[in-house]
This record gives sequence, structure tokens and C-alpha cells, in this order.
Amino acid sequence: MTLRTDVEEFGIETMSTGKSLQVIDPTTPGRDLTAYIASVNSIAVLTPEQELELAKQYYYEDDVDAARQLVMAHLRFVVHMAKTYSGYGLSQADLIQEGNVGLMKAVKRFNPEVGVRLVSFAVHWIKAEMHEYILRNWRIVKIATTKAQRKLFFNLRSSKKKLGWLNNEETEAVAQDLGVDPKVVRQMEGRMSAYDTAFDAEPDSDEDNAYRAPAYYLEDQSSDLALSIEEAEWEEVTNNSLHLALNELDERSQDILRSRWLTDNKATLHDLADKYSVSAERIRQLEKNAMNKIKARMAA
Repeated sequence: MTLRTDVEEFGIETMSTGKSLQVIDPTTPGRDLTAYIASVNSIAVLTPEQELELAKQYYYEDDVDAARQLVMAHLRFVVHMAKTYSGYGLSQADLIQEGNVGLMKAVKRFNPEVGVRLVSFAVHWIKAEMHEYILRNWRIVKIATTKAQRKLFFNLRSSKKKLGWLNNEETEAVAQDLGVDPKVVRQMEGRMSAYDTAFDAEPDSDEDNAYRAPAYYLEDQSSDLALSIEEAEWEEVTNNSLHLALNELDERSQDILRSRWLTDNKATLHDLADKYSVSAERIRQLEKNAMNKIKARMAA
């Protein structure tokens, strides 16, 4: 199944069943919110009998027009729910649009034989889409990622409106009600109390205020230009010294060291013993002597 929202229309498509729902309305949220709200409020509310009949037509007969009527008749309910989330500082038009997605998902999955009204079933889908939108857009940095954190975010925000900062007893009570550790409640409270700020100073900031930007006082511990240059120079000097020390050895010692340490396919003591017709112990002695000469040359 693929589901999408667009500036001009929103729809549901199911690849496996071929069902397709398209709701076309020229007054979509975002263009003129006041006109949109007036438009959806003018749509007649369905009676229980009408709703049940339309739901059956879509559920059993794939009647897309029946599904469209169900969606249109419940758009006012999405607007009502979007208003309850106005305190998050997000666009109400965007919240309505996300809620419309949830409504269409609910219509797609609604079974008229269950014996409940569509609005009772759809409220969970509408809230889920609005919650997801709020968590994605309330802050630049995600404030809640796990299911427990999402539940805590909305419940804690509701509690803080009444209580302000939570004391120890209130924190313990919230943690017990939600089944989480009190430490998690305190962490979420701290996240919610924080705010986003730009790393660099604003372009129009004057010299008196520009220094307050984090870029002026936060130190990047992962990068040290002086240390990087020092390490690069030390590596270059070491490599040069190693190259000169290696060239001072006889050809056999150079070959042993290169074969044993400076190639991807390293040779064994026995391989080199066969090559030079000596014992493996003799190759080990030559290798050790060559290493000592290089160490002494580089330390000089």
C-alpha cells in the first residue's frame, strides 16, 4: 500500500486490492485556512444509518465514491482535533493535512460489522499521524524516538501545563503511571525545557551580540590543527629515517625485512630459509640483527 498527501489532493491506494480513494477539494489547508474550515463545516454530518450504508458500500463493493463521502463528512472532526494541538507552535494547516492522512487510513481499514462509529475508530489514526508530525517538527533535534519516549512526551507536556516543573513526588507519580524510570521522566523534562539555537551568529547580528553564538565558544575536541600538522611531520620524518636506515643494510637483510614486514603477503622464516639455503634459525638471527641496526640508526 502507498499513501500520499499533496497540495491539491490526498488519496489512498492499495496495490493488492486495487482500491483507490481520491478526495478532491479546491480549498485545501494552507492556501486559505479560514475558507477551508468554513468549507468542511458546511458539509452535512452523516446519520448513523447513512454512515453504515456508505461504509458497507466501500468495504464490500469497493465503492470509492462512498469512501470519499465518508472522508468528506469527517473532515470537520480533523480540524477540531488539530486545534487541540495548537500549543506546539506548528502550522495548523499542516496538522490538519496530517490528520486527513490518518482519517483516510482509518476509512481504508474500517470494518462496518464491528459495531462502532467511524469517528471512534478514526480518532486513533488521526492522533497517530499528528503525533508523528509534531515529534518530527517540534524541534530540529528529535526529542523522542522510542515508543515509551513518545508516550512520555505528550503525557508529560500535558502534566506540566498544570504543574510547571515537577517535584520529586510528581516525578515519581508520572513515572509510575507511565511505567518508566523516574530518571527517564527527568531527562524528558529537561529536553522539553531546552530550545533550538543556531550554531553560527545571525547574518544581521552586531558585534555586541555575535559572540553569544555557540560557534564562538564551543571547542571542537575532535580536531586539533596543530596536533594534526605535528603528527603529519613526525610521520614524514620517521618514514624518511626508516628509508635511509633500510638502505644502509646489505641486500639480503633488506630482502628479509621487506619480505617479513613490508609486503602484504609476508614470507615465513622457512620460506626465506629455502630461498637462501640456510636454516630458519639463521634467518631469524639475520632479521633480529637487521632490526637492531635500524633502531640504532633511527635513534641516532
